[in-house]
Amino acid sequence: MRENPVKQRLAAGGASLGSMIFEFFTPAMPRILKNAGAEFALYCMEHTGAGFETLKPQFALCRALGVVPLARVPGTEYDFIARALDCGALGIMVPLVDTAEQAEFIVSCTRYPPAGRRGAAFGFAHDDFEAGDVVEKIRMIHERTLVIAMIETCKGLDNVDAIAAVPGVDILWLGHFDLTNFLGIPGQFSHPAYREALKRIVSAARKHGKAAGYMAADADLGCEYLGHGFRMIATGTDHGMLQSAIQKNLDAMRRK
Repeated sequence: MRENPVKQRLAAGGASLGSMIFEFFTPAMPRILKNAGAEFALYCMEHTGAGFETLKPQFALCRALGVVPLARVPGTEYDFIARALDCGALGIMVPLVDTAEQAEFIVSCTRYPPAGRRGAAFGFAHDDFEAGDVVEKIRMIHERTLVIAMIETCKGLDNVDAIAAVPGVDILWLGHFDLTNFLGIPGQFSHPAYREALKRIVSAARKHGKAAGYMAADADLGCEYLGHGFRMIATGTDHGMLQSAIQKNLDAMRRK
């Protein structure tokens, strides 16, 4: 079975860089990401309406190319988490994680009994339809599955240390826009309260041997947050980058 080099790199204290995908689900997208040097593709279901029928081919194409496919599911329900993994994602991101109890439930949905409650189906997309020893498959799946908890509410921030302490949670992901909304400072990313929140998330991750993650709109922000101690950075949004590039070219031609 395939391993998850992104999880391995982060667990060893390194950094991992990839992209977050919201709109471009074409067959060529995983190859484009591979050629661009992305180590992972994080597909958003929460804000896009994308379903499993759309994402399952993307997961397969990513894995064939060595890009690690991940899914941001819409919520904490078992059906979202387990289905994303069964469709071939090597990890899941879950929004609005507020408590350690929520985090424990999320992790349980990614683990087979007795470690969790994930339903068993082997010889399917997640194990590349291969035969093999089931006990060894379970061990490898538990070892490679990446669990990302989004910290984006005041309650989640208050409980960030306890969430980071939950075994099986690998990443604390800053939901930067939502967090400013919940803090009552929408979009104010230089506000002292937001800056203090960054420090708390990174500190909790370091304390418990986890990594902190962030979606950077551009390289400058990515470098800035790497400097803050975030070790998993997704560049995005895909449609935003395309729009910006088209606008730049059109504006340049109109100035002629």
